Amino acid sequence: MEKIKVQDSVGTILIHDMTQIIPGVVKGPRFRKGHVVREEDIPVLLSMGKEHIFVWDQTPGLIHENEAAERLARAISGSGISLDEPNEGKVTLTAAHDGLLYASGDGILALNTLEGVILATLHNHYPVKKGDKIAGTRVVPLMIDEKVIIVAEEIVGTYSHPILDVLPLKQLKVGIVVTGSEVYHGRIQDKFGPVLRAKVEDWGSLVIDQALASDDVSVIQSSIQKQLSMGAEMILVSGGMSVDPDDVTPAAIKGMGAELITYGAPVLPGAMFMLAYLGDVPIMGLPGCVMYSKKTVFDLVAPRMLTGERLTRLDIVKLGVGGLCLECPVCTYPRCSFGK
Repeated sequence: MEKIKVQDSVGTILIHDMTQIIPGVVKGPRFRKGHVVREEDIPVLLSMGKEHIFVWDQTPGLIHENEAAERLARAISGSGISLDEPNEGKVTLTAAHDGLLYASGDGILALNTLEGVILATLHNHYPVKKGDKIAGTRVVPLMIDEKVIIVAEEIVGTYSHPILDVLPLKQLKVGIVVTGSEVYHGRIQDKFGPVLRAKVEDWGSLVIDQALASDDVSVIQSSIQKQLSMGAEMILVSGGMSVDPDDVTPAAIKGMGAELITYGAPVLPGAMFMLAYLGDVPIMGLPGCVMYSKKTVFDLVAPRMLTGERLTRLDIVKLGVGGLCLECPVCTYPRCSFGK
């Protein structure tokens, strides 16, 4: 930094906040650190008793922290993201609409390995609402070598997808098949269907049909086929997912020629989860825990499919880290460890 006369300071950058005191009126920062001095600021500075000020000694090739943070924020932002104005060297990124955050762990790691660069984000696949804070970025020094920012921008360019995206949940037509002879014959009331319907509608999709099916492969398949003919874009089959002889839901789904992605998931609750695709239509076999547990594997995978993502077995396997729900008396998901 250097000390210069106020009259010679136009275009320079303040190295610290400068407080203005007007008795009975105001006491607080009049100019913030990083402010670029303008011609009209000179009388104000003089009225504050400043004959000399400390400014950044601008070396060629250095850029200010505000510019650096803004360039970083723009580089990492994909769709569905809004940027705040730089404030004291930091830019905050927020969700422009409701949806699911997609964050590239590799990209975030690569950027944070650069000396002086900081990028902090929410977890990948974090559900967000419009206006939620999703990330913040800045650089450490007040002035940073522009080459560092150029390298950061180049790193971002090596990825086929943005470092950060907020994808909206699509409105899909969903069919629900509740299995179990006891429900089918009216011996007990169906309590599975209402739970699934509520979740589907909360995600913004539409239940086009809700059917009951006995523990019979042909009956389950007939219900699924009917919903496909009605235009279902996602089908949920509940119950009959364990290894008991009369639990035939997995056999029914596989018997339709569906591409089996997984039968079993490293998530508790939700280990007996099944995912298959019949063409482009995902068919999920949902274990009984989905009916009575507040959050399960279903809450982790369904929103991702509603963004249009086609899940693989590896996607399901990766859920093991963070796949243990603590089933707290008061559920705070997603602000907890589940799915992280």
